[in-house]
Amino acid sequence: MYNFDEIIDRRNTNALNTDGFRGYIFHAGPEKVFPYKDEEFVRMWVADMEFAVAPEILDELRKRIDRRIFGYTGVYTSEYYESFRKWCLDHYDWDFPQEQLCYSPGIIPALYQLTETLCADNEKILLNTPAYGYFLHAAEYSNISLLLSPLKKNEAGEFFIDFDNFESNCANPKCKMVFWCNPHNPTGRIWTKEELTKVAEIVKKYNLWIISDEIHCDLTRQGMKHTPMAKIMPDYPKLITCMAPSKTFNLAGLAFSNIIIRDPATREEFKSRDKLFGMVNPMSLTAAKAAYDKGGAWHEALKKYLDENFHFTKDFLNENLPKAVMNISEATYLAWVDLSRCLPDVEDLPGFFANNAGVLLEGGNDLFVGNAAGYIRLNLAMPRSIIKTGLERMRDAINTHNHR
Repeated sequence: MYNFDEIIDRRNTNALNTDGFRGYIFHAGPEKVFPYKDEEFVRMWVADMEFAVAPEILDELRKRIDRRIFGYTGVYTSEYYESFRKWCLDHYDWDFPQEQLCYSPGIIPALYQLTETLCADNEKILLNTPAYGYFLHAAEYSNISLLLSPLKKNEAGEFFIDFDNFESNCANPKCKMVFWCNPHNPTGRIWTKEELTKVAEIVKKYNLWIISDEIHCDLTRQGMKHTPMAKIMPDYPKLITCMAPSKTFNLAGLAFSNIIIRDPATREEFKSRDKLFGMVNPMSLTAAKAAYDKGGAWHEALKKYLDENFHFTKDFLNENLPKAVMNISEATYLAWVDLSRCLPDVEDLPGFFANNAGVLLEGGNDLFVGNAAGYIRLNLAMPRSIIKTGLERMRDAINTHNHR
């Protein structure tokens, strides 16, 4: 019913994926050239999908286009809330009062705004590393410094919370807030209820704000379950939950996210600081509601295809690059791969693969805020034939480099 093997040409659409990689990955402009033409790259980097949006969502967008007017738009009824609430009940056995639901063009803008609102100049934000780069950028935007708690890892590539280190950072008198990531980007961990309970106890003990970024929560491996931090901390007022249809349904460019804020005063301040003064894109609202109402079958088919992509990648690495360490992610469509034993003398892995393999990817401490040396992140949300080409190019580049 859904063709995830279809290859879609995204060039000439102003996509970050195709046109913005120089600035994002390499901090460079069009003057930066590679041995490959732009159209020759295999793009396994930024976290959007190479899959067509679900036809059920496209149908609703066409219906909205046929209304022919796109004036100022807000969320003025409970219809969207009811759709999102039902999704949360069906998938997580969890819901929340309607008045707590706020909107943002994205979780990243919300993090910027919440950091600005909740943190004073001399306070700090705690995060586990490796960490998503925009957690750092949100702090930098408000001149807030970070406390870093490295995750522990084993030889199989699994990651775990270092609770002693985490609590010692929470106990820092300057620590004001925790940026929590569940499922975790980039490692792909779904934190267990036991792990979440321990984190919650520590956060409550030191009376910290916790912003739970759960944008990847719908992208679990089949048979695995995500637990919202809000279920673990049902009465804690200083919890803010961030979810969105953007990752799940490949709608990132439509810029619409759900920010669930319990504390009434913080909620009102968040709304008052909204640079869009409560307006939303009419197509974004249409797509988000359609995703939650009608995207279920596509979502299940997507998860099955992603699971197969992860197993394909794991089997390829085991056979062709046995020194690579990859634990299949419990969630996300991102593989976190340790190549430190494959390329021990290469520090700039994105540069190496762009120049020697024609593969665009992210990795290392420059993009993932610590504890990421030797690692790459591979986006596997694409047709398997493209993954195969990318992995073969990477294998050949590694072998050529090591046999110079």
